[in-house]
Amino acid sequence: MSLSAETAALQRAAHDLMYLGVDGNPIYSDDLSRRNGEVYRLTTALYDSGAKGATIEEQANVCLALLMGYSASFIDHGEKLQHVQEVLDRCWDILDALPASLLKLRLLTACYGEVFDEPLADEGHAIITSWGSASLTTEQQEAIKEFQNVVDNPYPWEYIDE
Repeated sequence: MSLSAETAALQRAAHDLMYLGVDGNPIYSDDLSRRNGEVYRLTTALYDSGAKGATIEEQANVCLALLMGYSASFIDHGEKLQHVQEVLDRCWDILDALPASLLKLRLLTACYGEVFDEPLADEGHAIITSWGSASLTTEQQEAIKEFQNVVDNPYPWEYIDE
């Protein structure tokens, strides 16, 4: 399987797992378990392959796929935090070289979802503003919605005492 096909498969599987049940359909434990295992398997295989990508866009897609996979899967054999940090370290070099694009917004969203660093959100807002609103593609609309969701809900697993 080519690197682009591998990253696309992981991104699709992670997205499907993250949004499982959002459409109102019931979530069955066997399906959740199977999907979670598949995302973890794909994430581990991509990480262990050491794939970097020949272009800046391929590198960004590898990092995006890995961050999505680690975020979606709840399996952790003790290596997840270290692997996520290593991927984030790669992202800091990639983001500076990556032109403003849908891919960059998606990578900024994934990075922001890990570190909640406001300059990442600011750069995401700048990309969205540069697009205007007249003729957004479906992919751009979905990326904007996901970005806003992460920015509006920065700590989804943290409980705040009122």
